[in-house]
This record gives sequence, structure tokens and C-alpha cells, in this order.
Amino acid sequence: MNKLLIVILFTGFLGSAAAATMSEEIEHLLGFVADSGCTFERNGSTYESKEARAHIQRKYDYIKNRVKTTEDFIRYAATESSMSGKKYHATCDGKTITSEEWLTTELRRFRQQNP
Repeated sequence: MNKLLIVILFTGFLGSAAAATMSEEIEHLLGFVADSGCTFERNGSTYESKEARAHIQRKYDYIKNRVKTTEDFIRYAATESSMSGKKYHATCDGKTITSEEWLTTELRRFRQQNP
């Protein structure tokens, strides 16, 4: 009986650790956007990095129940307009890339530094 309880508790702990990791990754990406100093384009308008972070946060808060991975967060909250379907872009140091590529690259870098 005690072994079963230990297994159940340990399994619950692992599930909590995975959720915390996703949460940390998402918080890191939101901070990355805010602190980037890059210009963010959505639906033909440009926004400063802190405005972009606020928009992505609002969108994430709305769709949070569909997000099971950090990649879902990028896909559903930070890739394209849910109204127009137009891709979001980030312009950093004169180079423009899709926000999906930008954030996915940063997520890979973050994971490599925080295994």
C-alpha cells in the first residue's frame, strides 16, 4: 500500500513539474518579446515590444485552455491573427521574420540553456 501511495505522489509531482516548465517557458517568451526592443507587426499595424507582449498575453489568457505545450502557446497566441489569418512578424535590427520563427528559435535557445 505504501509503495502505491509513493508512486501516485511521485507521478503527481512529475505532472506538476512539467506544467511548471511550460509555464516558465511561456513567461520567458513573454518577457523576451517585451524586452526585445523589436517592432511587432500584426494586421498591417506596428507595435512596440511591450504592446506586443500585452496583446499576446491577452490572447493567451483567452485560449489558455487549448494550450498543452509551449509550442501550442506560440501557435495559438503569437503566430497569426485569429480574425484575419495574417501572420505576425517581428522586426529586429532591420531584419523581419515571422513571429513563429522568432519565438520558436528563442524557445530552442532557452531549452538548451535550461535543460
